Amino acid sequence: MEKYQLENVRNIGIMAHIDAGKTTTTERILFYTGKVHRVGEVDEGSATMDWMEQEKERGITITSAATTCVWNGTQINIIDTPGHVDFTVEVERSLMVLDGAIIIFSAVEGVEPQSETVWRQASKYNTPRIVFINKMDRTGADFYRTIGMMEERLTTKPVLVQIPLGKEEKFEGIIDLIHMKVIKWQDKMWGIDYYEEEIPPDYLNEASEYRELLIEKVCDFDENITRKYVEEEPITEDDIIETIRKGTIENKLQPVLCGSAFKNKGVQKLLDAVVDFLPSPLDRPPIEGTNIVTGKPDKRFARNSEPFSAIVFKIATDFHVGKLAFVRVYSGEIEEGKSVYNTNLKKHERVNRILLMHANKRRQVHSVSSGNIAAFIGLKQSRTGHTLSTLKHPIIFETPTFPEPVISVAIEPLSQQDSEKLGSTLRALHDEDPTFEVKYDDETGQTIISGMGELHLDVLLNRMIREFSVKAKIGNPHVAYKETIRNQQFAEEKFVKQTGGKGQYAHVKLCLEPSTRGKGFIFENEVREGRIPKEFIPAVRKGIYEAMENGVLAGFPMVDIKAVLTDGSYHSVDSSDIAFRRAGSIAFYKAAEAASPVLLEPVMELEIISPEMYLGEVIKDIQSRRAQVLGMRQREGSRIIEVFVPLAEMFGYATTLRSLSQGRAVYSMQFHKYDFVPQEIQAKLLKRIRGY
Repeated sequence: MEKYQLENVRNIGIMAHIDAGKTTTTERILFYTGKVHRVGEVDEGSATMDWMEQEKERGITITSAATTCVWNGTQINIIDTPGHVDFTVEVERSLMVLDGAIIIFSAVEGVEPQSETVWRQASKYNTPRIVFINKMDRTGADFYRTIGMMEERLTTKPVLVQIPLGKEEKFEGIIDLIHMKVIKWQDKMWGIDYYEEEIPPDYLNEASEYRELLIEKVCDFDENITRKYVEEEPITEDDIIETIRKGTIENKLQPVLCGSAFKNKGVQKLLDAVVDFLPSPLDRPPIEGTNIVTGKPDKRFARNSEPFSAIVFKIATDFHVGKLAFVRVYSGEIEEGKSVYNTNLKKHERVNRILLMHANKRRQVHSVSSGNIAAFIGLKQSRTGHTLSTLKHPIIFETPTFPEPVISVAIEPLSQQDSEKLGSTLRALHDEDPTFEVKYDDETGQTIISGMGELHLDVLLNRMIREFSVKAKIGNPHVAYKETIRNQQFAEEKFVKQTGGKGQYAHVKLCLEPSTRGKGFIFENEVREGRIPKEFIPAVRKGIYEAMENGVLAGFPMVDIKAVLTDGSYHSVDSSDIAFRRAGSIAFYKAAEAASPVLLEPVMELEIISPEMYLGEVIKDIQSRRAQVLGMRQREGSRIIEVFVPLAEMFGYATTLRSLSQGRAVYSMQFHKYDFVPQEIQAKLLKRIRGY
């Protein structure tokens, strides 16, 4: 592939709520850019980017897929991400390394819960984005309602650069507000050909009104345009494009386009917008990190002359070539056969081969330079979020944090042969997916796997059987509860052991108190100087942290606790790290047991869309599941019900909802927060867990 100047490179992601049309839009992009020679369809299981067997069967994207294409002299590196909340980690780690994003909304459903999650994730990484309102041809499509939902739910500043010409079955094309032309697509040949027309008289007032709004909004970003506007000088199309680009890159506005990817309308103009409005690697600020030798802040610019630096954003298992490490190169250049320095592990690893990916197909290249995305073969120990650099110029970038699993199942191999393969398979899946956790239960002898939801675990278990040929017996799903405390409590522990030789001595006084929900574990040292040597303080903290792994009520991890080391003493000969770890751990248990420990359960945010005729039954059922109904909205013959509901009450809900509504109601669910389990429910849970 020809090497492009960095100003002609775009690293973008395509993101949305499930079923908004991400993969269909990506397939059209690949077709119009000549990357593929026939259009793949999600419904037919022929989509290029949905290459896994399960993706074809389920009609959903499960794993983010990368590809590269060229449009009007610009190289566009694309990552197509999943829309289902169970695979949100794929969106999160893609956003780590992207320069821009296309957010797709369905014109029928508007801004949906996972759309909000994706938007928040993009804001977290300060990712510039453009919006494509898809499915304008569908019954119930409403472009302006979706714009209103964006303003209300996302508190954003959409800037309309297009408006639709007609809607639903009368959707004909778009009105380009920058060039003030109508654009229509030929129905033959998959919409490859399109043409411009003058705006029809019955749309001219509407188009002029929105063009005026567009000019007013871009005036906020350019004094020259403001001056021209005030002095009534002509404002050129290039002026508008340049100013929208500036506002988009600064994340102060989001250009909005529309179309129907399935009906082949609007995608070429979306590609134009990617080139016109989204940043190149040169437009983004230098990536900031820390020099691991000096401990001082450091940064890397997108230049080949800079020292090499990159982030591993995804690990994948490929049975033809082994482990693939997907990387975004931020600075410098790396050739195949060279070594890189993993600053997280402080180890060298060899890049045996470099591949450019197109879904599950690949092409070998000899080198990759700053601003590009590639896959490395040979990195055996590198993991998602690790920084690669050089030993001479070591830098470490911020490691991402991923959401914790909320659901678990026990898994047992069916045979000795399966037992041998199970461990390596689970390790490989964990390497690929940081939200998939594996633990061994010493009491039951079972292996416990945890994930983000029923679908997440179901997909992973299917992969074990199909890809890794491991057969296993699967238990029923269980909620990933946690424990915390309600009250402040003090505890003291003197750990003393004397067995003839060198003894063990540690003495600690602790104060435990609840911390803010979601804060995790906070440790503070208030010991007067000299009471406990500084070198033993980390051991106390470690002892407490280890004790929190197994709670005092039912063995679930403890969270949101502040531990303050208030006092203690030591022995000049017998004190050690081990003694202070044990003392910290025992003191923690004593205090936690007396501090009114309670169970926490994951609470989900649920949105149900139900036809009016089934509304009563649907609400009655969800209220029986301890749900808190937040509100309802109307949408053309349907009601949208928003609720908070404990995950423990939601197993099998998909089947129940289908039964109540003859298959016509649908729902989406995402994690909201951990909250206290009601006392009577906790008592029943503890009885069941403890077996009496």
